[in-house]
Amino acid sequence: MCGIVGYIGPREAYPIIIEGLKRLEYRGYDSAGIALFDGTDLKVCKTKGKVSDLETLADKEITKHGNVGIGHTRWATHGVPNDVNSHPHISNSGELVLIHNGIIENYDSLKQELISRGYTFKSDTDTEVLINLIEDVKKKENVKLGKAVQIALNQVIGAYAIAVFDVSKPEEVVVARLGSPLAVGVGEDEFFIASDASPFLEYTKNAIYLEDEEMAIIRFHKEIKVRKIKDDSIVDTYVQELQMNLEQIVKGGYEHFMLKEIHEQPKAITDTYRGRLLRNEAIIKMAGVEDNMKKFLNAHRVIIVACGTSWHAGLVAEYIFEDLARIPVEVEYASEFRYRNPVITENDVVIAISQSGETADTLAAIKLAKSKGAFVFGVCNVVGSSIARETHAGAYTHAGPEIGVASTKAFTTQITVLTLIALRLARAKGTISSSDFRHHLLELEMIPGKVEQALKSDAHIKMIADIYKDSRNCLYLGRGYNFPVALEGALKLKEISYIHAEGYPAAEMKHGPIALIDENMPIVVIATKKGHYEKVVSNIQEIKSRKGKIIGIVTEGDVQVRNLADHVIEVPETLESLSPLLTTIPLQLLSYHIAVLLGKNVDQPRNLAKSVTVE
Repeated sequence: MCGIVGYIGPREAYPIIIEGLKRLEYRGYDSAGIALFDGTDLKVCKTKGKVSDLETLADKEITKHGNVGIGHTRWATHGVPNDVNSHPHISNSGELVLIHNGIIENYDSLKQELISRGYTFKSDTDTEVLINLIEDVKKKENVKLGKAVQIALNQVIGAYAIAVFDVSKPEEVVVARLGSPLAVGVGEDEFFIASDASPFLEYTKNAIYLEDEEMAIIRFHKEIKVRKIKDDSIVDTYVQELQMNLEQIVKGGYEHFMLKEIHEQPKAITDTYRGRLLRNEAIIKMAGVEDNMKKFLNAHRVIIVACGTSWHAGLVAEYIFEDLARIPVEVEYASEFRYRNPVITENDVVIAISQSGETADTLAAIKLAKSKGAFVFGVCNVVGSSIARETHAGAYTHAGPEIGVASTKAFTTQITVLTLIALRLARAKGTISSSDFRHHLLELEMIPGKVEQALKSDAHIKMIADIYKDSRNCLYLGRGYNFPVALEGALKLKEISYIHAEGYPAAEMKHGPIALIDENMPIVVIATKKGHYEKVVSNIQEIKSRKGKIIGIVTEGDVQVRNLADHVIEVPETLESLSPLLTTIPLQLLSYHIAVLLGKNVDQPRNLAKSVTVE
């Protein structure tokens, strides 16, 4: 959530920053702003709305020249989304300019102290408090900007990624991070600043990722200096060569990133098991698991912590781990985990799942688990992310950049990684036979082709979407491995179409939700041949007798459900444990088409952010 872009160098900063902000739109935001300095004048332009609104306003209000600039997309925390609360924020003197991701938790006490010293505030934000705190320190201590930032941040409680510059010394920009990602692109005599690398990919493939509690002073024609915020010690910088390319973050002919990413799933799943699933040799090879096999085999239980879609992937993994590897599993909301004084011991393995690798709640859960002596294994999509660095070991999903706020390929690749881990542990524990193990490897290897087949129902699904697009409510039902898929399907519909939807275990329908069913209620039922099929058919008959509209997700060739349902969507047959990788596809497409037909912003749904870096 929120996006930071900055530039200092010989080029014009405005086009770089504006294009960079557009590439960060996936993060979720409600206002945008930019500050430029041309050596003489500071020009600030900001507005509620989208980056396109900022461009329109900038055309009218400012000249766009300047070789130093910072830009921001804001997801509102302190203060409603409006022009005044938008970033950048300027200090009372007009000399310091700041953009900020995160939350300053003690902003109110700092604000009252600053007010007592004569400072005034135009906005309701914690960010305006921070910039004036930096200014106050700079004046009182008579120090340069970098030192003032360091002293000020040592007084702050919360999370942040910031970029700040001083118009009286415009040849440098100071950046810092704690709990919110920040990358510095290193070019030839120029630097780029961003929440992730996507804004500067075409300019440089060299990047420095700041760690928590680090700050950097970026100057014209000088090497970057990185220091620890707490003690001012010098940090050896590591310049990382980026593997991402520009083609991965453009739509490639699709109308929306979400649709592109739905169709990328066959490749993403293949990329995720490539080099790990060696079917001819009948082995699974994952360094993070092999190097820590004793930890996994001796674990009394596995605790999975995650949020949102990743939590649903964790629920699927609970079934897989317990079914195949016979290891007890608990799945926890990371956002609740540390607040309920959980019982964690050194005999536990904690698996933390996050697409971005920056989810604040999941990071907090990781730190708690580590403090209790548990072994923590991370599953994430972003190389070098905070979760990748904070965990003891882990595995990347190799989904490629996911720009759409509503996760699709992240979900299926997370399930793929977790399935590989469960199969490897099952083989090591002897809880799966050699023939069953080989059969699972073969079926998993065939999944990308079967996803391709499932995607061919797109036109049929669009027709169904058109029928139900005006529904006010929707139920999703599944059993066993497909109960979490029902939860995920309902979440997708809520996220991008704003239609109320709930997922339930199909048998639980009788214990409450059945009261909602009438001729106006669409019910999506996952009823594949493998997994409690006859029980689900009975649930469908209960719905039918109450005139509910049934959309059945069925195995190819199904007859029984077809005779009961109002609509059916077929998926290829596979093992029950792998069926979520297929049954989720039509639910993604159904949500997508309903949202498009309703005219919603599919890639950037209201109030949501891709990377939730605040609690």
